[in-house]
Amino acid sequence: MMNTKIVIAGASGRMGNALLQGIFEDNHLELFGAIDRAGSASIGRDAGELFGKNTGVYVSDDANETLQGADVLIDFTRPEASLAYLELCQRHNVKHVIGTTGFTVEQKAKIEAASKKVSIVFAPNMSVGVTLLINLVEQAAKTLHEGYDIEVVEMHHRHKVDAPSGTALRLGEAAAKGLGCELKDCAIYAREGVTGEREAGKIGFATMRGGDVVGDHTVVFAGTGERVEITHKASSRATFAQGALRAAKFLADKKAGLFDMQDVLGLRHQA
Repeated sequence: MMNTKIVIAGASGRMGNALLQGIFEDNHLELFGAIDRAGSASIGRDAGELFGKNTGVYVSDDANETLQGADVLIDFTRPEASLAYLELCQRHNVKHVIGTTGFTVEQKAKIEAASKKVSIVFAPNMSVGVTLLINLVEQAAKTLHEGYDIEVVEMHHRHKVDAPSGTALRLGEAAAKGLGCELKDCAIYAREGVTGEREAGKIGFATMRGGDVVGDHTVVFAGTGERVEITHKASSRATFAQGALRAAKFLADKKAGLFDMQDVLGLRHQA
């Protein structure tokens, strides 16, 4: 079986480095291309330089050229950049793994439309552990739907630009599904001043930012006399990279369609 030819967007970033390392450690994956923003100091350098490797793959700011002949693009960038890459993926028939967060409803609709032409794994968190957490939260919400208040608490590093995190929102969606409602109808994203008593059936969010925290998420089910907390803490970006590479392999035989990590891990039937 031929190796999957991978292109990494944002190759010089923290996630880019984690993805490079993951590819170098996997005999079934091939680094085909590396993309970075124009003006980056990494442009023109060998993508394996940081790891002491001479790969012959040089970091480029020309995504159109780099994607020609590739199998999969893995992309943890920004919404606008991801959508631009998605246009090129459709042009060159390249599959797309999108770990970018912060998309608007309209932008998500563009991703869904593109999935009719190319196969896409789109997930706010590529971690295997978080994917399991999403399932657990939905099941817990189904069981603890009466007499328990749900709060989603998340913390990330100081450089994260969107809040709540995409993962926190996905956990909120899982809890809402367990309750039998839409998150948009039951979410409370901010509290300030005299807010009155907490309304039953609502899902609250609390966001913290600071330091170099990779990503902590806790869903709290607070009842009378007890509290159930389901937590995931990421200590390394390697967990997201490994999940993204697993998603790239999953897409190997998919010509089109929109998938997430539930599909990649075969958990969809359990939801």
